[in-house]
Amino acid sequence: MDFTPSKAIVTGSDSGIGRASAIALARAGCDVGITWHSDREGAEETARMVREQGRKAAVAQLDTTDAPACGDVVEQLAQELGGLDVFVNNAGINGGTMFMDTDWDTWRGTVGANLDGAFVCLQRAARLMLDAGRGGRIIAVTSVHQEQPRVGSAAYDASKHGLGGLIRTIALELADRGITANAVLPGEINTPMNDSEDQDPEAMDRPGIPVGRPGAPEEIADVVAFLASGASSYVNGASFVVDGGMLLMGPQAGSHLTSGDWRSL
Repeated sequence: MDFTPSKAIVTGSDSGIGRASAIALARAGCDVGITWHSDREGAEETARMVREQGRKAAVAQLDTTDAPACGDVVEQLAQELGGLDVFVNNAGINGGTMFMDTDWDTWRGTVGANLDGAFVCLQRAARLMLDAGRGGRIIAVTSVHQEQPRVGSAAYDASKHGLGGLIRTIALELADRGITANAVLPGEINTPMNDSEDQDPEAMDRPGIPVGRPGAPEEIADVVAFLASGASSYVNGASFVVDGGMLLMGPQAGSHLTSGDWRSL
């Protein structure tokens, strides 16, 4: 409970869940390393918002398909921040095709971005924490599809299943060194990845999600901030589903039902 983080890195933090997580961690007292892939202006805006909280921000480009070189970016940011207490693996790509239509390049591109690059960055972050000897928090933003597959997402589903399994293994191996590892599994969230960032989730009707709407990035960031804090000291190897109840319906039904008739007999 006495773990008080002050240095964090959030990958893919130029918008959406990554940006919201960076701001939440800054609000909790962390200097934050911010990464971007193609939206440098977005990353600089996130940095500005972190600095508004009175915290330091460091910005770097990160391409998780460029493994193992992408791990060098983690070390660079940690050096600029003066250490690393929390690493949030959020960078990744969405989309996909049916299994029989998935070509090798699509498969490798998706698994490379979401799993291979994540492995390198997570390992590099963990090594920095181990060398410092102060413990740490490792958090991966995966997906509800870590637990349940979706039609048309063969490579994406496999990558998220793999990342969830990797986090659980890290949790087993590093906990006695004071490093916990957990996953956050978002459902449908209003982000640029879902082409809906500018819409108000409260005004969007989702009959197939029990709470009746998509989520906001801040609702994921709140869980990330908890897992990064001392209050999560006995939480390890957990997968926090943050989806408004979508998995209770099945992710296919949750996003495809067009009527709320299921709510009554």
